[in-house]
Amino acid sequence: MQLSLSPPFAFASSRYSQVVFLMVPGVLFCCFLLLLVFLQWHRPKDKRLPPGSMGWPYIGETLKLYAENPNSFFFNRQKRFGDIFKTHILGCPCVMISSPEAARIVLVTRAHLFKPTYPTSKEKMIGPEALFFHQGAYHSRLKKLVQASFLPSAIRGSISEIEQIVLRFLPSWKNTTINALQEMKRYAFDVAMISAFGEKQDLETEGIKHLYHSLEKGYNSMPLDLPGTPFHKAMKARKLLNETLRKLIQKRRQSRRQGGGLLGVLLGDTDNEKLNQLSDSQIADNIIGVIFAAHDTTASVLTWILKYLHDNEDLLEAVTREQEGIRSKIVEANRGLTWDDTRRMPLTSRVIQETLRTASILSFTFREAVEDVEFEGYFIPKGWKVLPLFRSIHHCADFFPQPERFDPSRFEVPPKPNTYMPFGNGVHSCPGSELAKLEMLILLHHLTPTYRWQTVGVEDGIQYGPFPVPKWGLPLRVGRKNKSATP
Repeated sequence: MQLSLSPPFAFASSRYSQVVFLMVPGVLFCCFLLLLVFLQWHRPKDKRLPPGSMGWPYIGETLKLYAENPNSFFFNRQKRFGDIFKTHILGCPCVMISSPEAARIVLVTRAHLFKPTYPTSKEKMIGPEALFFHQGAYHSRLKKLVQASFLPSAIRGSISEIEQIVLRFLPSWKNTTINALQEMKRYAFDVAMISAFGEKQDLETEGIKHLYHSLEKGYNSMPLDLPGTPFHKAMKARKLLNETLRKLIQKRRQSRRQGGGLLGVLLGDTDNEKLNQLSDSQIADNIIGVIFAAHDTTASVLTWILKYLHDNEDLLEAVTREQEGIRSKIVEANRGLTWDDTRRMPLTSRVIQETLRTASILSFTFREAVEDVEFEGYFIPKGWKVLPLFRSIHHCADFFPQPERFDPSRFEVPPKPNTYMPFGNGVHSCPGSELAKLEMLILLHHLTPTYRWQTVGVEDGIQYGPFPVPKWGLPLRVGRKNKSATP
């Protein structure tokens, strides 16, 4: 005998089933949020996390970070919670630190407890074997090799080639409007190619240039690997770039002609047994990593230098006089710029130092706790990100009075230890810092005596993409200073 329900009861049962069916996703979503909350805020008993707000589950305070000026975001929390505080940004629980002593602990004295880390998407595009994704023996060996290609003895020979790049660039700026950031990117990229491959470029390096430009368009895109997205296009370019680099590496291995630049260093030390462990992909990842590190950051700093000199006319004239004095001696001796000449530019060097402080292109760096860490009286769980806030330290009035004022004279005396870290600190500090400063000095040596520039139709302001730069990339109208000057 089959049991059947009368229409009213059947209707009620059907409605009940629909309600339950609709409630299930909501209940599961609530359980998911509760799990996130538990994982995000859970800590062992008697362990005290730094003060601060974690914001919404998963989202955290990311929207606030992007809605506010980053300076305000960090300053407001520092003022409220102190020099060490927690937050949750970019999908990660984080501890922010803004004291020089705490930054030194993370970057130097206890660096083994805090490994360098980057977003996964950026690691995929640069390559997982690049030295700044690693710690330990592999990192130490690579750091020595990379540093060898950026020692003063190594980059001295690049001065003439860098100078030729400058002399090709500057005449094209005359009596025209340029986007300073884009022009500085072109310049910094050409110098980066020299540092990676040496002065004599192979035919393959032209293809590498094109593929790298396609790759970099995806650096700051959302990591959606779907057809048509910038990230997908970047990953396709990355695959082709890897193949092209491998062919170039194999070509140089077979010909036993290592060439110059970092590639020559990585291929040349055949007596070192450990070097033989480097695969073609490891070499390729580190070549791409060096180009990445030497490109956008240097271009951003140079853009700010042009902005600060434009806004400080007396300072621009003083820098010009310094460079004209050096230039007259070079012309008299009928020679090119030398390393010793660049060591006799104290004012220009202080302008670069002050730009690095004021602009703070590297606002912070990411580290990750490799184990549970007791830190300055607080508990940092394993896997949490730790961010030394270089910008906050560089703009602290206790270390740099009137920090918003652009004043190169403040570097007539050395800054207090651990208060000035434009290239980071410790074993993961930027190995190419001397090359970056050298290419800035060479550009300013030829630019300031010969050209003047005016901003075009933009109000003062800062945009972040991801490095802080003047709005719209600083459009400039460039003209020659006088007819008798030579570029």
